Formats: sequence, C-alpha cells, structure tokens
Amino acid sequence: MALGNDFYGSIPDIFGQMANFKVLGLGGNRFSDVIPPSLYNLSSISIIDVTVNRIQGTLPPNLGIVFPSLEYFGVGHNKFTGPLPISLSNASTLTYLWMEGNKFQGKVPSLKSLVNLESLNIAYNNLGRGEIEDLSFVCDLTNATRLQQLMFDTNNFGGNLTQCIANLSSSLVFLHVEHNKITGSIPHGIGNLANLESIWFAQNQFSESIPTDVGKLRKLYELDLGFNNLSGHIPSSFGNFSELSILSLAGNKLDGNIPSSLGKCQKLISLTLANNNLSGIISPQVIGLSSSYVELDFSKNQLTGFLPKEVGNLINLEYFRVSQNMLSGEIPTSLGSCIKIESLDLQGNFFQGTIPSSLSSLRGIKELYLSRNKLSGSIPEFLERLQVLQSLNLSYNNFEGMVPMKGVFRNATATSIEGNSKLCGGIPELHLPKCKLQHSNKGGLSPKMKLIISLVCGILGVTFALVFLYLRRPQRAKIERTSSDSEKFLSFSYHSLLKATDGFSSVNLIGMGSFGSVYKGLLEQGETIVVKVLNLACLGAYKSFIAECEALRNIRHRNLVKVLSACSGFDYHGHDFKALIYEFMVNGSLEEWLHPTHTIGETSQRPRSLTISQRLNIVIDVSMALDYLHHHCETPTVHCDLKPNNILLNEDMVAHVGDFGLVRFLPKAAENSSGNQSSSLGIKGTIGYAPPEYGMGHEVWTQGDVYSFSILLLEIFTGKRPTDNMFEGTSNLHNFVKAALLEKVEEVLDPVLVQESNCHDEDSKGNQVQIEKSLMSVLEIGVACSAELPGERLDISDAMAQICRIRNKLRANGICE
Repeated sequence: MALGNDFYGSIPDIFGQMANFKVLGLGGNRFSDVIPPSLYNLSSISIIDVTVNRIQGTLPPNLGIVFPSLEYFGVGHNKFTGPLPISLSNASTLTYLWMEGNKFQGKVPSLKSLVNLESLNIAYNNLGRGEIEDLSFVCDLTNATRLQQLMFDTNNFGGNLTQCIANLSSSLVFLHVEHNKITGSIPHGIGNLANLESIWFAQNQFSESIPTDVGKLRKLYELDLGFNNLSGHIPSSFGNFSELSILSLAGNKLDGNIPSSLGKCQKLISLTLANNNLSGIISPQVIGLSSSYVELDFSKNQLTGFLPKEVGNLINLEYFRVSQNMLSGEIPTSLGSCIKIESLDLQGNFFQGTIPSSLSSLRGIKELYLSRNKLSGSIPEFLERLQVLQSLNLSYNNFEGMVPMKGVFRNATATSIEGNSKLCGGIPELHLPKCKLQHSNKGGLSPKMKLIISLVCGILGVTFALVFLYLRRPQRAKIERTSSDSEKFLSFSYHSLLKATDGFSSVNLIGMGSFGSVYKGLLEQGETIVVKVLNLACLGAYKSFIAECEALRNIRHRNLVKVLSACSGFDYHGHDFKALIYEFMVNGSLEEWLHPTHTIGETSQRPRSLTISQRLNIVIDVSMALDYLHHHCETPTVHCDLKPNNILLNEDMVAHVGDFGLVRFLPKAAENSSGNQSSSLGIKGTIGYAPPEYGMGHEVWTQGDVYSFSILLLEIFTGKRPTDNMFEGTSNLHNFVKAALLEKVEEVLDPVLVQESNCHDEDSKGNQVQIEKSLMSVLEIGVACSAELPGERLDISDAMAQICRIRNKLRANGICE
C-alpha cells in the first residue's frame, strides 16, 4: 500500500503483472492519467483504493465481472467521467463502494446483487437526469441488510424518494440525499430506520407535511430538511429527539406555532426555522430550558408577542436572529447575559423603547441589527466602545440626539442610521446636520458660560498633558494605558510589579520565552497575575513588545489570553523596562499537561492527563481563536507561534491562545495568497511547529498558522512532540500519523487515550467503536491541515467545523460531555 505519500505521475503498469495481487492502496497521492488497463486482468484483487488523486478516464463496462472478489472499491475525489458500469450488479462481494466527488453521469445501474454492501457513497457527481425513474436503485438496496451509509447528495436525481426507503436496513446510520431535484413527500415509515443518526434532505423539492413518525428516530443528532416545499405544522413528536444537536427546517412553508416540545431537546446546538410561515409566540419553554444553543434563527416568519426574558439563559448563544417578524414590546435586558453573542438580528419588528444598557456586556458582538422597529431615545455611547463590532444597523427608528463618533461609528459603510430624522452630528460622511446648543437651561448655566468653561477645561487639559510628558522622565516606570474596551486597566508601576513578584524571584519564575521571562505575581488585594518581562538586550524583543501591544489593543476573543495592562518605563537603575501583565490561568500551559516534568504532589489537584473530551475541547477552543484572528478581525492576523507553551488553561480547562510577540497583520489581499510571495525575514515561529514554506522564504500567512495548529492537534492526541528524537531525516509527526491511519491508529495514540477508549464494559462496546472512529477522524483532520503543499491544507474554519461535528456526535451518544 502507498497511501498518502505524495506520489505523482501515472500508476505503474507493473502492478498488472503481479500474480495473486489482492490490495491496491494508492489513496491520498497525486496520481494522474488513467488506471492502467492491465490492472483489470487481476481477478484476485479484493481492495482498490485510489481516492483523493487526479485520475481521469472512465470505468470499464465489465468492472463488476473482472473483479469477482472485490470487497472495497474507492475512486472518490478524482476526475472520472462517464457512466457507472452496469456490471456493478455482479460485484456481489462489495461492502464499500465510494465514488463521490467525480463527474460520473447517467443512471445508477441495478444494485440488487450487492447484498453485502455496508456503505454506498456516490455524492457530488452528475448522476441522474431529473426524471421519475432516477431513484429506482434505492429499492435494490433493500437486499443489503447491513447497509449503514447511503449518500447520493449533490447530483441531478429527480422523481420521488420511494416508499422503499422505509424497507432499508435497520442498521442505516447516514442518509444523505440533499441538493438534488427530488419531489413528492418524505416517505411514511421512515421511522422504521431506528438507528438513523444523520438525515440530510435539504435543497430538494419535497412537499406535503413532515411525517410524524420521524419522531421515532431517537438516535438522530442531525436533521436537515431545509429549503424544500414542506408545509403543515412542525410535529410535536420532535420533542423525542433527546440526542439532537442540529435541526434545520428553514426555507419551507411550515405554519402554526413553534412546538414547545422542542424545549425537551436538551442537546440542541443549532435550531434554524427561518423563512417559513410560523405564527404565534416564541414560547419560553422553547428557548429557556436549555443553555446549549449556539445558533437560533427564527427570522422571516409571522411570530408575535414579546421576546421572552428567558433568552438570557442562553449563555452559549452566538447567533440569534428573529428579524422580519411581528414581535413587540421592549428588547429584554436579559439579552445582556448572552455574553458570547456575535450576531444579534432583531430588525423588522415592532420593538419599542430604548436600547437597554445591558447590551454593553456583549463584548464579542460583531453584528447588531435593530433597523425598522420603533426604538427611541438617544444612541447609547457604549456602542462605540464595543471594539469588535463590525456592522451596526439602527436605521428607520425614532432615535434622536447626537450620533457617537468612535468605534464602529467612524466607518460610514459599517453604520446605517438613515430614517431617524432627529439625529445630528456624527462623522461628516453621514451627512447629518450639526447638533444645536440648547438655549433653554431653566436656571442653569447659559450656553455662553458653558462654552467658556469648555474652553478653559480644554486649555487645562493641554497643560496637564504637557506636564505629564515632562514628568515621564523620572526613573520610576509609568503605565502607558490604552483601553480596548470599557473596562479600566489596572495601574502598574515598576515598583508594584517588583513587589508582586517578590523582586522577580526565581521562585515565581514560571516560564522563559524567546524575548523574556514570565513570572507569577500576587497583588496586595489578593489577585494573582502573570508578568512577562521583556529582555530588551535580546534582538527583536522591543519589536516583539510593540507587536504584542498592537495585537492586544485590536483583538478580543474569549479564547485569547486577556491582557490587563502594559508597563513601559525605567527600573531603579535607570534602565529601560517593559512588561506585559496578563490574567493568571490557574491550570497553566498545555505543555505542562502533555509533557509533565514532575510528579504531581499532594498539594496539586491536577489530574495526571487530559481526557478525550478535554483534548477535543482544547482543540476546538484554539481553532475558534485562530478563526477569529484569520477571518473576523478588522485586519487578518497571523499568530506565527502556535505551540503548547502558548496555550493556557483556566479553571474550567478552557484554552486561551497567548504570546503575540511574533504576530503579523496582513492586508486583506494577502490573507489567502497563493503562496508565491517571498520574504527575507527567515523562519517565523518555533522549530517543529513552523510550516516548511517559512523556511524557504515565504511570507507569513494564515495557512502557516493552520500548519502549526495541525501539529499541535497531532501532538495533543499522540502525546509526541514534533521534535521527538524518533523523527529523524525526512520522518516527522505528520508522516508518522499519516502512515498509522492506514494500519493501526492505536499505535500512535497517546496510551492514556487508548486506555480510556477501552474502559467500557460489554454493554457499551458501541461507544468504544465510536470513540475509535472519532479519534481517527480527528487525526485525519490533523494530517489534512499539515500537508506539505499549503494549497492542500484545510482552512481553519473548515477544520473547526469538522472537529465540532465529531465532538457533537460523541456528545449525542453521551460519550463526550
């Protein structure tokens, strides 16, 4: 087997000359041209795997005849064309048939004889003609009593999804038929498929109502019926989905109320009901009983009543959309408790009153849409202090008074305020009238007196500023404070840091970095801090300090280490002194957990190792931080030094990415550049984690962080550093794991994980299998992200989504809480 070795060129004809040849494993390479005709003379072959290559041509009509012992046939993700061979019906020994991601076309031949088939994947082709008989092959599969996966999504299949679906194997787990031209109703009896976990029926032309027996599918964790022509009510039986994580019914013609029984789905992460004809109120039972929601989308319906205050219970909510309904009343102040919200869309309703001040707590919000309501009062000043807010729409309300000029209000294209006739001021690009001075003071100061006082205060302010600049010269360090939000930075001097760290004692030394030392400090009020003192004699340290200050001034995310302050001045000897002060993370760095250097004593409560659940959560936390830096900052940001030492864990084991000393800011155009740029700056980052292209002079880019992330991921799950002595010559962590994926994954996993996955009694062996499959999938993502050729790496957003899917499936099975 030669899986995943970056071989290229044509498949050698010599394979066809080998007698008794049984296994051809060439997946994950760069082979092109066609499969050599001589291979079709080898009747002994049982496994053919050429997935993920660039192979062209058509498959021979007698394919199912020349390979009488064929069990596994994988040609997915190549460039094959033409029809599927009619002779496939003769390959009665087939268990896996994977042909996805090609350009096959025409009709799917009879599959009646494939009684041993366990997985059929013909997705992402051009199969079908949009005709009534396109799906006749589905009835053939009722003979396959061990079928677990049936995927023919993203093709041209037409006609009805026949009633035969209800007679498929009860072992079926995945049923994916989305993005075709399938018409008619969802077959009654689908509830017979008791082991179904994932249904994708979206983007077809299904009509009529949703069968109530869908509610029998108790193991479902994913149900997508979006963008069809379904009508009627949402079945109350959906409340039986105790394992459901994702439910999408958007883009249909559903009516009636949102059933309160959905509140029983305690593991729902995403509930999307947009673009329907739903009416009635939003029941508190639907959104108030579970805190698991990450996404709620009820937009473009006919919902009425108040927005329940119970929405404040959704502490994990990131996307909340109820736009274009008929909701009324005031915006609940409880929304301020949803501190993870990134997108809040309330536009196109009848909300009234003022914008509640509690929304100032939404520090991570990027999109706030309140247009076309009946809101009034002034535009609150806290909106200009929401540092990551990128898009604000307040248009067509009854706001009045002065428009703020800082934060998002500095960008006329990011702020919409039209349709508010009583607003004034703001930046010139908004073309608003100037605000007039109030002439009626009712016994107060006159406008003239107010103006005089303002001028005097301004002069005094300038004077004090000049005095401050002059007094910066004494030896004691002063704090240069820039607040990135409404929180006041703590004030630190060289003296206070010296005292907090007991004179920068070696006892308090907790780490050494490229440009300085890191100390643990204790303030007089009892708060523990972390102090990073720059060694300014080290080349690049000053630049690192400036880069980190700039980064931490412009970025903010729950998975980034929080900076408390920066200290820049002089020590008691008159030497330049610069330090950064961070929030203390009680569980230290990821490095300490992966590679402990000491025996944990009685005074420590740390476990000796990380569980599967903790490792998955840490990887997801890091991927979320990178996704924010790469795609959601005003300027795309590259970390450049991702490694276990720079991942810190708080008391809840939530991971935070730190150390921005090598950070680089990219112009938008360079965010995903093609890789032809060069730089004389040399390698950025740490040996083993820095991508190979940096060593060849490539400028930093987001794909470099993706490589570092993948090495970090592989280290987390294998327990092996990329610089381990076992990796010599061309051997590395990427190739080590890649090779194991083809044979025995357990041999590369951290032994602790193997032990954890094996700790199941006979009644839960299914969980063990599920854990093993999930760990393999995680490692596959790590391998995909660390491809030597940057163009073959996943984007961090895609990697994050795939890992979240793996975790959600484990959670749905009660394995990973």
